[in-house]
Amino acid sequence: MGKEEIHAGVFYHPSLDELKKAFFKKFTFIQAAGGLVVNEKKEILLIFRRGKWDLPKGKLDKGETLEECAVREVKEETGLTKLKLISPLTITYHTYHEGARFILKGSHWYNMKASGEQKLIPQTTEDILEIKWVNADELNPYLKNSYSAVADVLQSLSP
Repeated sequence: MGKEEIHAGVFYHPSLDELKKAFFKKFTFIQAAGGLVVNEKKEILLIFRRGKWDLPKGKLDKGETLEECAVREVKEETGLTKLKLISPLTITYHTYHEGARFILKGSHWYNMKASGEQKLIPQTTEDILEIKWVNADELNPYLKNSYSAVADVLQSLSP
């Protein structure tokens, strides 16, 4: 899994339950939530973090619902205060490693609306350097320097 040249893999086992059990043993599972935020001009909110354009999200805190986590993380990472959670969109999964630990993160995504003119404040402690409202028809240049999951979340918003 740590090899740069390997970007995907296919696992086969006659029992899906046994395969899942073996697969999940290798990972620490983390739940996260975030938002695909659209403003009154129908622009989509993007954040620039660690050299990539992304959507705001973060880890679930103990005792918190996924919906509460999504709203909290969007507010913390962007400075938005007038925010409404509309509906669930999709769940994405990705892996990464921290030292010797392999992490499997499940991110629950929600459709959100921001109202009024609001000051955007990047959460620099989370390596967020820039926040931008982008028209849907101008997303392609940003998606070229983004994670594949961001495109998946954006597609889930389309009818």
